[in-house]
Amino acid sequence: MLFLLRALPLLAAVLPLRADVNVMKDVTLGFGQALDKCRQESQLTEEKMEEFFHFWRDDFKFEHRELGCAIQCMSRHYNLLTDSSRMHHDNTEQFIKSFPNGEVLARQMVELIHSCEKQYDHEDDHCWRILHVADCFKQGCVQRGIAPSMEMMMTEFIMEAEAR
Repeated sequence: MLFLLRALPLLAAVLPLRADVNVMKDVTLGFGQALDKCRQESQLTEEKMEEFFHFWRDDFKFEHRELGCAIQCMSRHYNLLTDSSRMHHDNTEQFIKSFPNGEVLARQMVELIHSCEKQYDHEDDHCWRILHVADCFKQGCVQRGIAPSMEMMMTEFIMEAEAR
């Protein structure tokens, strides 16, 4: 019993982090549903499209402009961008909140994306800018401990594929 009393504060600290990672996983999967629709518009090859499934891997490279174009298309699909291809803060926050426990991360994610956008605002090419913002966003999520592991994402991909 004494062990349980000592472990409760530790569990209380770990569970919110786990919830944040699960929210990020759900948002990633939800956002990714638009990828197939955007593949042709952004001129992604099948090979590059499959790279998206590895977005959260440590060695994922943000080096192909087409990936930025695909992210732009996906963001437009969910009405997350303004006419100038900048994040629409309210729509993005509502999109994140639409996922279970999304309110846990919504504000933090919007602030992180906005901070990244400011760093790359000088980039005129929307696709390149959005690609750099995505890289910055990923690094920020990793630093904050809210990035889902590749194992977690692969498990979800497999479960989704089996459910179809």
